[in-house]
Amino acid sequence: MKARLAPVTTLLSPILVAAALGLASPAAAEKIDLSTSTCKQFLSSSKDDITITLAWLDAYYKDEDAPPVIDSDKLAENAKKLAEYCVANPTIGLITAADKLFDK
Repeated sequence: MKARLAPVTTLLSPILVAAALGLASPAAAEKIDLSTSTCKQFLSSSKDDITITLAWLDAYYKDEDAPPVIDSDKLAENAKKLAEYCVANPTIGLITAADKLFDK
């Protein structure tokens, strides 16, 4: 009998858990309240926080029935749009800016 390979999701689960635990270490633990964040706060965030926020926004603004696919070109395009808008409007709320740019 041939050995069956474990599904990719089974193999990735320990990796994702380890990565999540690394992000949630006490030294790095913080909450990002996007409902109160301004564009200026977003732009002055750490690279890691910006990356996490952009990934969250990408998922949030997808259609409900959209497949779980990350389009890195679209993500980069949206990140550029948001950065340009936030530079021009630093006091605007981040979600307000994203709503305006990404139609939610």
